[in-house]
Amino acid sequence: MKAVRLRLSGIVQGVAFRPFVFRVARLAGVTGYVKNVGGSGVEIHVEGEPGRVEEFIKLLWELKPEKARIDEYSITQTTPKGYPDFKIEQSDPSAHFRSIIPPDFSICRDCLYEILSETRWHLYPFNSCAFCGPRYSMIYSVPYDRENTSMRDFPLCQSCLREYSNPEDERRFHAQGISCPVCGPSVRLLSSGGEVLADGVRAIEEAARLIDSRHIVAVKGLGGYHIAALATDDDVLAELRSRKRRPTKPFAVMCLDIYTVSRLVELRPEAVRILDSPEKPILLLPMLDDAPISRLVAPNLRKLGVFLPYTGLHYLLLSWIRDKYAIMTSGNPHNEPMCTSDEDSFDRLRGIVDYFLTHNRVIVNRVDDSVARFTADRLTLLRRGRGYAPRWIQLPFHTSRKVVAFGAMLQSAGAVAFDDKIVLTQFIGDVDEYGSFLDLEKYLGLLIKTYQIPLGSSVMVADLHPLYPSTLLAEEWSRKYGAELLKIQHHWAHIAAVMAEHGICEEEVVGIAVDGVGLGSDGSAWGGEVLLASLNGFKRVGCLKPQKMPGGDLAVEYPARMLAGILSDKLSREEISEVFREMKIVERGFRRGWEEFHILLNQLEGDLPLTSSTGRVLDASSVMLGFCSRRTYEGEPAIVLEDNSKPTTERLKVHVKDRGIYTVDTAEILLQALDLLRGGADRREIGYMVQHAVGYGLGLVASHFIEGRRFVALSGGAAVNEYIYQGLREALGDKGLDILLPREVPAGDGGIALGQAAIAALKSSRLRR
Repeated sequence: MKAVRLRLSGIVQGVAFRPFVFRVARLAGVTGYVKNVGGSGVEIHVEGEPGRVEEFIKLLWELKPEKARIDEYSITQTTPKGYPDFKIEQSDPSAHFRSIIPPDFSICRDCLYEILSETRWHLYPFNSCAFCGPRYSMIYSVPYDRENTSMRDFPLCQSCLREYSNPEDERRFHAQGISCPVCGPSVRLLSSGGEVLADGVRAIEEAARLIDSRHIVAVKGLGGYHIAALATDDDVLAELRSRKRRPTKPFAVMCLDIYTVSRLVELRPEAVRILDSPEKPILLLPMLDDAPISRLVAPNLRKLGVFLPYTGLHYLLLSWIRDKYAIMTSGNPHNEPMCTSDEDSFDRLRGIVDYFLTHNRVIVNRVDDSVARFTADRLTLLRRGRGYAPRWIQLPFHTSRKVVAFGAMLQSAGAVAFDDKIVLTQFIGDVDEYGSFLDLEKYLGLLIKTYQIPLGSSVMVADLHPLYPSTLLAEEWSRKYGAELLKIQHHWAHIAAVMAEHGICEEEVVGIAVDGVGLGSDGSAWGGEVLLASLNGFKRVGCLKPQKMPGGDLAVEYPARMLAGILSDKLSREEISEVFREMKIVERGFRRGWEEFHILLNQLEGDLPLTSSTGRVLDASSVMLGFCSRRTYEGEPAIVLEDNSKPTTERLKVHVKDRGIYTVDTAEILLQALDLLRGGADRREIGYMVQHAVGYGLGLVASHFIEGRRFVALSGGAAVNEYIYQGLREALGDKGLDILLPREVPAGDGGIALGQAAIAALKSSRLRR
């Protein structure tokens, strides 16, 4: 007789793992138990004839569920206890080893089939099984058991209980989130005044009819509310934009199926695979020229964010909307977190929507839709939420102290680090907005509780910028708990995030950080940087030439100001005036016209803050070429520039000078672009050339430092820009270097906390032997 105890971590809760272990034990002919434990892990005791125990372990790895992931395990010999059979024991929160909190999974084909067929789940919008449905969005605490989720409000009926208790029912045996129309959540349609207009299936049908009748409807989904509206009606979308104070930021479109998606965007096999994956992110794809969609869905853009329904509720709603697709955008007022409760939505969405399609399952944790795109033919995340968070990133070393990382300010997330793991929160948002700031505290708190992070002995890590709310929060926690505080330079953290994700530890890489802004170690505004970096430290060896930024943050909102600042490096006051008059930039780019422009010219003759920001160069190009003259959402001028550019074989000359560090002359790039524009060249091709030149210039700087190094790490919000990447690739040539991009976390500030945590973790680490 042989007995062993296995402890497994990874994604082993919420993925039908215990029922799977039960079936494997029966198949192998062994006895014992399996149970969930605190920290999201699983413990197994198995005993029997030695050959049968070995067969059990072999089958455990060979047959594990598709969504399960075993990152770490231990197998120890133990004493046989004489178990007569194998059983699933009650979870033990007191036994604690760390594992991944299960993310939310989209509805599976089997559950959708049951909704659409004559089963007892016919037209039931909350059907789920062991392999699909909400997880993280409804969990209060671990272990993942029904009583620790918002499904505890819905006791199982006799039919569901029989399936839950039946080992032969592979999809529902011990599945924590199952329900049916008799015992599960229910749907209601409410007026803006709170009157119940319909319930059950009729509520969904009526909501679809209202959308077809040009009304705007709030829809309570998995991790928050959506706002749904016709995607084909200009008047409806103009009204929605007015109510939401969202003049140009693109809306995502949810489509019933892949065929419907193919009517709107260009599809390739990899895009189909991602759209139909369990994560089902919003994916940015090129829009078809004849796509039957309003121009107000994605103004000034040639890509469209599309995604598929990931719950039965969304699927049924779309199936009854005439177009079979609709706007499905975040349910929140401008720049605030998404609503998650009826009370919250009535308070904040009344005045934006006409009706509310809601349900009575509590959303415990806000989880926004993930957003992705392709860069260099590889998937890159722009927003990491549903389906991806809160999976962890594994490090190539162990940290001896726990870490809490607070991220940056815009489009941010936080993180904790322990052992050889870093766990990021889901997308939080802009923490200069109070609701998002509170969410940063809340979801860091959830990770701290789940993974038992002792705050007093942990390291608090924040951005170098002293006025970021996240930095102020880190300082407050450091004082409150007596914890060490470490501040990390923004662009070093960007590069460190790429290194951590790709398992690079103390090896030095050439890092290229391209973004809007981050406080440099010299106190100036950085944003187009070449660093020699490891997790131990960095040295700045190159950058885009720092340029004047008249008006500070005003130059971010109105990029014509930045254009004037860059041109002032080469042109006189009179020459700048002539350019702005000729291109009619003053009329488009200044709120108070020529009066404001003349004040700006006077400012240019004085001392102004300088910035090496990539984003500001792209913004200036965008306004000069007539693509975008005002930023109404994060990165808008640069996004519009890339989306409207057209590849060409023509190239701009790039000048790099050694001024102590290598600098790329961005004013010269813009002057060449200006000459081409004046000469009648295609502005779309000029846009491509500018972006390519920026990447090429940074690549030329990097090429001075590649000897003896294996990797170039590219990060920052502009790292996903296809044309910057192409320029960088061309400059580096065939040197055998790998250009590393983030894959599991956003390249922008949503990945900053990963880099912060990795740097702090290594500072107090012991390398894995």
